[in-house]
Formats: sequence, structure tokens, C-alpha cells
Amino acid sequence: MRNQRIPGLALAVIREGRPVKVTGYGLANIELAVPATPDTVFRIASVSKQIMATAVMLLASEGKLDLDDPICRYIAGCPESWQPIRIRHVLTHTSGLSREAPGNSPFKVESDMDVIRRAFAAPTLSKPGDQWSYSNLGYSVLAQIISHTSGKSWSDFIAERIFAPLGMTATRTTDFIEIVPNRASGYQFRDNRQRNVPPLLALRPSGAFLSTLRDLVKWDAAVTAGTLIPNAMQEQMWTAALLTDGSSTNYGFGWWIDQVAGHRRVRHGGTNPGFRAEYARFVDEKLDVIVLANGESARTDEIAVVVAGHFIPGLSPEREIIALSPSALTAYAGQYRVSEAEVLTIAVDGPGLSIQSSTGSSQFRMLPETSSVFFISKSESYVFIREGSTVKQMEVRNGTAGSLGPAVLTAQKVQ
Repeated sequence: MRNQRIPGLALAVIREGRPVKVTGYGLANIELAVPATPDTVFRIASVSKQIMATAVMLLASEGKLDLDDPICRYIAGCPESWQPIRIRHVLTHTSGLSREAPGNSPFKVESDMDVIRRAFAAPTLSKPGDQWSYSNLGYSVLAQIISHTSGKSWSDFIAERIFAPLGMTATRTTDFIEIVPNRASGYQFRDNRQRNVPPLLALRPSGAFLSTLRDLVKWDAAVTAGTLIPNAMQEQMWTAALLTDGSSTNYGFGWWIDQVAGHRRVRHGGTNPGFRAEYARFVDEKLDVIVLANGESARTDEIAVVVAGHFIPGLSPEREIIALSPSALTAYAGQYRVSEAEVLTIAVDGPGLSIQSSTGSSQFRMLPETSSVFFISKSESYVFIREGSTVKQMEVRNGTAGSLGPAVLTAQKVQ
């Protein structure tokens, strides 16, 4: 939490269906010194997608819709280019719809149909099923399908059919106007200090819900027990969609599907200004980890893996952290140009370096693995390149110091 500048965090570990840790750390609100607890309300962002997808599967299990129905059956004024798109394409992000509707603004209050209509004239990215492309717009389409099919708003349908039966009494749609007891404040660490993030006004189904750790433990129990939908449907949600060329997307219905060190994982993360969330299920080991944080620079995905590694040997090998002198660290400080639009500022930061982009994103701490290789996350490295004794550039590469991949980003030192 200190290295990732996380004010508050809530963590649950569920093993073989039994919660073995459900607790909070740090502060839900810095200004009022309110501690984070299992009852703190966090924005769960795109972790919401599995709940939206489950609502669709509920309606499918009752025969009220079919996953191969064209979405235009439920969307008034649907353009010709959308006619081939099926519900399953939208669930799996293979619809060809753009990530957001044109002119999307998180500060504009508008209906789901208003958002959808703004996208009617935009070209699709591909034919349905040909490519995978993450689409928040697609989950607005799903919300409209839920409303059309159920005869009530999607938020009311989910509250009545999912949250109420499971006793998820603190979970609700994201609202920045209403009073929400125990709501956490969201923070961004930048310029060496924590800042409040401004409230967003728009409610988007792609990141629909506020929830607590305690409620998500109830959600986990329902997913495990098959309380809401048949187990066969849950397995369908956890099966990666295939593209028309037969390649895997690594994404099911509202869930990522992958492996970590050979261990099968189904998961989803969530990212909103000031908040990060992760819900990971290591299926074969029957181990589930939920992490909610109110710091924008939190790597909740990696925290979940490290926590799971306490129960699954070899899951999360440690990266060595060495000590470097202040003068060695100072040699890397300065500005590095990525493009005309982006400059990275590197500065000495305690035992490592800080990195901050001119684009307005959070400031992160990098820790030294070798004299020239630093890391924020366990899966990527920041490599400083010298010509003689002069530092010339920084490269971002996948992997660790012992197995670095090719550069995915190069920044030239300019100062």
C-alpha cells in the first residue's frame, strides 16, 4: 500500500467456499481519518460487467431472450451496420462496436438510449466475431436489452433479482448525488501528494455499481453455489469466446479467462478515477480473492495474485529489490519524451524512482531490481539505457531483469 500510494483497501480471501480473511486496511477517507472496513462502499467499476452479464443470463435461463438474438430486436432505430450483431457478441466484446460512443463524457447525465444513439452513425470496427475489442458501449446495449426484456429499468431488475435475494444490501448503482452511507472517497497520487478525484455524473452500465467487500463475498458465494443461474450457464460465462478464425479471445461473458503460472483463473478488474478493483477466482484450487482500493495507482490485479500466492505455491515469485545509493538514483532523474504529446518525469522517490506522465495520470513508484532495471508491477520492467556513462533513454519491457522482452515503449531523455 505504501509503494502503490493506496489510502484504503479491503481484502477478502475465500478458500473452498469459506471466507478466511475479510478485512480492511488504511483509510476510506483521508480528510476525516475514517478507516476502510469490509463495509466501506467502493466503486467497483468494470467488475460490474459480470453482474450485468449474469442479469442477461438470468433472462436467457427463463427463455425471455436467446444469446443468438440480434441486438436490433431490442434497440429502436438500430442502424443497418448493427443488424448482424448478436447478444453473445456484445457480452464477449466481439461485436465490432467502439469502446465508447462518440462524444462520450463522464460528466454528462444521459439515458442509455441517448448514449447508444450517438453511436449509430459511427462505423463498426470489424464484422461481428472477427475481432476482439473491449467495448463499454456494448454493455450499454446490454443494459437496454435487459430493460426492454424485463419491462423495468435494468437497475431495478438487477436490484430485485440479484441484490435483494442475495442480501447485498449495500450494493447499488453508482450515484454521486445521493447520500451513500460508508462511501469511500477516491484519490489520485500526483505531484508527490494525494488528491481528491472529481465526482463523475454519468452512470454507465459498463461500470455500474457501488459495493462493499462484505456484499461481494455474498456474490462470490452465489457464483460458487450456482444460486442465480444453472452451473452450465456459469461455465458458459467462463468459456473464452472464439473468433471466426478459431483463435481464442481469453474473454467469456463479463469475465477474463487466463492462467497464472499454469493455474486457471477467471477474473475481472475495475478502473475508475480514484478507484481500482479486482475479483479473481483460481478455479481448480477453489481460491477466490477480492481487492477493492480507493487509490488510482493501486495494482489490485497484482495484489490479488500475490495474496493468492500465499495459498498456491509458486504462483507469484518474488522480484528482488536491491538498494541503490541516492547518487545512483539521481542519475536517472529527469524528463523523458515519449511523443510530442507526452513527457515522463522521473524523480528520486525513497528507495526507488517515481514516474509521472504529462497526460495527467497518477504518479507511480518504481523499485530497483538491478542497477538499471526497475519495476512497478511484477510483469513489466523499466529499463534505463546508457551510452557510456550518460543515461540516454528508458524502455518499458515485459518480463523481469532475467527475461526481458522487446521494448513496448521507448522514451528519450531530454533533461
